[in-house]
Amino acid sequence: MPRRKQPAIPDELLDQLLNGADARSALTDGGLLDSLKKALAERALNAELDHHLDSGEPDGRSNSRNGYGSKTVLTGTGKLELQVPRDRLSTFDPQLIAKYQRRFPGFDDKIVSMYARGMSTREIQGHLRELYGMEVSPDLVSAVTDAVLDEVAEWQNRPLEPLYPLVFLDAIRVKVRDEGTVRNKAVYVALGVRPDGTKEVLGLWIEQTEGAKFWLRVMNELKDRGVADILIAVVDGLKGFPEAIAAVFPKTQVQACVVHLIRRSLDFVSYKDRREVAAALKEIYRARTAELGEAALEAFDEGPWGRKYPVIAQTWRRHWAEVIPFYSFPADVRRLIYTTNAIEALNAKLRRAVRARGHFPHDEAALKLLYLVLNLASKDWRMPAREWSAAKAQFAILFEDRFVTA
Repeated sequence: MPRRKQPAIPDELLDQLLNGADARSALTDGGLLDSLKKALAERALNAELDHHLDSGEPDGRSNSRNGYGSKTVLTGTGKLELQVPRDRLSTFDPQLIAKYQRRFPGFDDKIVSMYARGMSTREIQGHLRELYGMEVSPDLVSAVTDAVLDEVAEWQNRPLEPLYPLVFLDAIRVKVRDEGTVRNKAVYVALGVRPDGTKEVLGLWIEQTEGAKFWLRVMNELKDRGVADILIAVVDGLKGFPEAIAAVFPKTQVQACVVHLIRRSLDFVSYKDRREVAAALKEIYRARTAELGEAALEAFDEGPWGRKYPVIAQTWRRHWAEVIPFYSFPADVRRLIYTTNAIEALNAKLRRAVRARGHFPHDEAALKLLYLVLNLASKDWRMPAREWSAAKAQFAILFEDRFVTA
């Protein structure tokens, strides 16, 4: 007769934990299983903080424990109140349950991850049935992903860094059902570059029309969340933005996004001509000075490509006031501005997820999906851009105390 396999947890310990109680009650909301989850999670969080303190701060500052903060997380059976340890320098970033995360690690995370990768609730249902033989209703998938909305609200209001040398602002279009009609709305994404060169998405804002009042609200929100200065804001001709940022961050330099200007120019060009037209445009944005750049624009306009596609020169002239500041920067900073791989790669992931959805039932559904995509993408952001080391020295010279006091 085969021997009984030794259980992972000894029977004596299980009996001690149950202490004569009904075993069924252990699985209910607030029962033994939740108590164990709470105890293990808090023990793991404390161990994480001990490791963080033992490792020391990169800048050599002294750090120590600073009490606890309460945090409510969702589990498979209900809500769980955790005591999360804190440190005095606020540099501790838990891995078990990350900042702004409101879901206990487990099966829910798998659903959220699939949703963030563009799968619909029906596709997730079919995927789980095929791989795990589990029957999960679309309503359950929606309930799990809707729990993310609390995270979104907390993330949208989190404190930010006092200084961002670079902030890229861009928009993607989404279709949202509004009062029975599907409308096109813009979701604006702000990607900031910290003084150490690492990236951070500052926020998401959805609006049907843009203008000075909208951008003034966004800028005031960033200021209220701790942003004291932005050195360069790279934008794509956002209506009312220069006036709004001047009112809140008067020293910020507004710079037209060269990549968007190039892309907009090539929209008017037939496919077979695009490579040569793109090469001709390099003469404009790689010129050493604004005067030489303007001369290159005139030469382009009078040349064969300018005569064939006159709208290109008109587009550049319309935005020339925002292009000119670009020429005052050294090559390293210029390259960082027009080589916007970070925001471009991010937008590609956002657009892919939006296309898979078609349209959203309301604004919150759009923000929920985009937040999850951003959260997934940001896990790969560990190192600054290759150009940052050289650009950082240039920023210190160009902006003097504004950059040093970061």
